[in-house]
Amino acid sequence: MRRYNKPARIAAIALAASIVVAACGSSSSKTTSTPSSTSPSTAKNGGTVTLLMGTAPDSLDPGMGYTTQAAEPDWLAYTGLTTYAHANGSAGGQVIPGLATALPAITDGGKTYSVTLRKGLVFSNGKPVKASDFTYTVERAIKIPWGGSGQFITAQIAGATAYSTGKAKTISGITTNDATGQITIHLNSAYGAFDNVLAFPSLGLVPTGTPFTNEPNNPPPGVGPYMITNVVPNASFSLVRNPKWTSMNIPGIPAGHVDINAKISSNIDANTLSVLNNSADIFDWADTIPGSLLPQLKSQASDRFSQVDLGGSTYYIFMNQKAKPFSSQLAREAVVTGLSQPAMNRLGSGTLAYGCYFLPPAIIGHPSGTPCPYGDPASGGNIAKAKQLVTQSGMAGTPVTVWSETRQPRQAWMTYYTSFLNQIGFKATQKVIADATFFTTIGNLKLNPQTGFADWNQDFPNPVDFYLLLSGAAILPTNNQNFGQVDDPFINAQVNKLGAVPTSQLSSVAGQWQALDEYTAKKAYVAVFGYQTFPKFTSTRINYGAAIFHPVYGWDWSSFQLK
Repeated sequence: MRRYNKPARIAAIALAASIVVAACGSSSSKTTSTPSSTSPSTAKNGGTVTLLMGTAPDSLDPGMGYTTQAAEPDWLAYTGLTTYAHANGSAGGQVIPGLATALPAITDGGKTYSVTLRKGLVFSNGKPVKASDFTYTVERAIKIPWGGSGQFITAQIAGATAYSTGKAKTISGITTNDATGQITIHLNSAYGAFDNVLAFPSLGLVPTGTPFTNEPNNPPPGVGPYMITNVVPNASFSLVRNPKWTSMNIPGIPAGHVDINAKISSNIDANTLSVLNNSADIFDWADTIPGSLLPQLKSQASDRFSQVDLGGSTYYIFMNQKAKPFSSQLAREAVVTGLSQPAMNRLGSGTLAYGCYFLPPAIIGHPSGTPCPYGDPASGGNIAKAKQLVTQSGMAGTPVTVWSETRQPRQAWMTYYTSFLNQIGFKATQKVIADATFFTTIGNLKLNPQTGFADWNQDFPNPVDFYLLLSGAAILPTNNQNFGQVDDPFINAQVNKLGAVPTSQLSSVAGQWQALDEYTAKKAYVAVFGYQTFPKFTSTRINYGAAIFHPVYGWDWSSFQLK
């Protein structure tokens, strides 16, 4: 799953903070909200905490990183022209000025964005920040390329496609003035979520001259309250406070209280016990507590463990539309019809809410109350009907490779799915890929993966963020996020049209987004198997009430503090 998001120039966003209730069926998982953060006047500063991650970031270089594990540290080390409020719940979805003095001025019918860079900014290495560094940062994200570059940069910024294909030496749609700090961005057409795009860590400024290559082990200097250091590939890294940050006086972005050592271990059982026994401090929010250990947490750590609904996560199985057997809609319908969501939920420790629609319940456009087209997902699946559909499709006996991550419960989910495919008439085998390279591997178009695990945690609370995964424009040779290679003219046209609507006006097109989501479910382009909730779990050393659970980035590491 990848991470990033936020709405456009509004004081607050309509991001639901309520418990997820799926459109069809009920959730067996209990979720709770998180308390407000401690005020700065009472915060304790100093010390180092240990955070355990089950999966390594795909890259700590902001020009490449596109998973939740990368976004967590990157948004604190690479501030964009805009960024997000540091707060729990819906307040955290508010876009605020970052390195710009104010939110962008938007003219020309939504096609021109203008900002002024703050004065006195310096990178973590002490080098002064210039307006032209923004142009360079965008060019670098295209050339590496960052996984969202196709949908969020080349499809949006005028001249970015010409630059990406080598037909131009720079991006004509971006003009800057280093003397005044003025930055002007011209879009190909109005894109209502572009304020959110500017908040991506991948567009957090890096110095001109930074290599146009992925630098995962030696991330470039950035502008933020933290710096990423001591990277040991697939083992550990540190996030340490940037001593130059406080002098820049950027409102709304805290300096942080502690340094963080992140250690990577795929042994989730051991990670859970380490935090429970206080030999580590933070359990990563994107990991799942093993079901066998939940009783211990509930009895021994009830004051420092809860299951939190962030309101914007869809877990699904991708099915390649360009290759057999899933080029057949009947074959895809067979998967959606027969898959047992209760079985998947049990493997996921009961943390999934049932559902069939691609947009999660908290996102505008989710078809709340609309029956699922292929049966109630809480019913456990209709195997007999699924077998019938496979036979009708003419795809019975087709070999299928199921792509899976290593960590649990993701591998267990795909092991069950592989068995299910064999049960309904395919010849399926499972291919397990290391967690740290899973998404970049299945994102290599040359491999043409048939089916497997995928998830999406919102980049920003806008349905267009989810539909980039099903947009033909988002299909890239490398770092592809449209794993199923869905290229439906109706979806493409609706995404282009509805994506132009500012987030503040989404309610005016909610019905159209809902109709699109219902269309997608009927076409069975993906097999949704639930909406995930996440663990907020710390050691007794941590001020639990002060720790922010952010709707976009999960843990806000800058809120960690010792008691």
